[in-house]
Amino acid sequence: MNPVYPVIIVPGITASYLRDHYMLPPDVVWSVLTKKYENIALHPDNYRYEAMEPARVQPDQIFEIAYEEMINELRHNLRESDDRPVPVYPFGYDWRQPLDLVEAQFEAFIDEVIERTKLMKHYHQPWFMDHPKVNLVGHSMGGLVIAGYMEKNGGLGKVAKVVTIASPFKGSFEAIVKIATGTANLGTSPPSSREREAARITPSLYHLLPTCEGIKAPLSIGNDAFDPAIWQQSVLETLQEYIRLHGVSDLDTATQAKELFASLLLAAKMHRQRISTLDLENTGLTPQDWLCIAGVDSTTRTGVTVDIDSSGVYFDFNSADRSNQWNDQVPDDLKMLTGDGTVPLKAALPDFLSLKNIVCLSPDDFGYWELQDRATVKIAGFHGLIANMNVIHRLIVRHFTGRPDAYKNTWGRSLPGISADQWDPPFPLFRKE
Repeated sequence: MNPVYPVIIVPGITASYLRDHYMLPPDVVWSVLTKKYENIALHPDNYRYEAMEPARVQPDQIFEIAYEEMINELRHNLRESDDRPVPVYPFGYDWRQPLDLVEAQFEAFIDEVIERTKLMKHYHQPWFMDHPKVNLVGHSMGGLVIAGYMEKNGGLGKVAKVVTIASPFKGSFEAIVKIATGTANLGTSPPSSREREAARITPSLYHLLPTCEGIKAPLSIGNDAFDPAIWQQSVLETLQEYIRLHGVSDLDTATQAKELFASLLLAAKMHRQRISTLDLENTGLTPQDWLCIAGVDSTTRTGVTVDIDSSGVYFDFNSADRSNQWNDQVPDDLKMLTGDGTVPLKAALPDFLSLKNIVCLSPDDFGYWELQDRATVKIAGFHGLIANMNVIHRLIVRHFTGRPDAYKNTWGRSLPGISADQWDPPFPLFRKE
């Protein structure tokens, strides 16, 4: 068996606990069951900090409901023996913040994991000490954190292999819904209208705006989700009132709202452009080192409609923008109109990989003994639960260990239009139709 580097799991947006450490004991302000929107809302004059001060909100553990099974399975199946465990670290982070800031914290965390692993006897060997590396797993926005880190640092030679699962490399139309209305199929918790004000001042949410085609708008408006002109006036009105309530600047609130909104959009757009330039060759990795898994066969918002009337621009959210064409009765281009319930398939495809490298999974890939997860998908959605799939855990183990699969326990699907002889996942897989 090949030596296995330590693993870091990077969760998606909203999937890390947040605690206010100003309180003694620290107060949980965001968890699986706790959602204190007023406490997590950020300050309009400095969105690194909270609007309600004094406070010191910090990230804590990641959501066990979404990742505990994955972590336990990897810790069990990656090890060579009980006395030679492979470290599997969850990376809890403040998912509200701009991803540039999260990437800097992630870089420091990688260094910490490497230094801690050096203290383990079976890793205190030349193969690890001379060239220490980590393996990375990112779910949803976690994949964007990894991609941003790799683009900025070239991995610094510290990354061996990567797995990304249902990552919105080109965004999600649900981010538009969330900012516009406060409700969307985004994250691991049910949506709430109380999120609207907090959502509009959350920088990371703007990082999820879509750059894939699908915005239908009049030519006079354009179809760039990062252009303030495409957004309805109510967003600015909410920000203006938010600034009036919480801002400390003496500047005109309307001007501040416009500048704040434009800056959030521009920073997110620049980050998306930076990720789009990621070149694996510059990181020392090859396409065989990056397993990219995309979810399919779930009804997903594959576009949004923007219209204009006498009162101004508005989003016309309707059922026609949601689709699932994953079947054999339609052409390949229409078959792409699907996704995992949150991320449309066309937005889950990174520019740094070929289409022939992508591995697709559907809710049907939950195994026989995962009946509860199959049922939960209908309630919570495929996107939030995809990381729980047993087949994904087996895929990760194979990717990091290089083990063969004589019993065809690992499988996947190719993208529409990619034939069996063209499909080129990082390692041989049983191909489902």
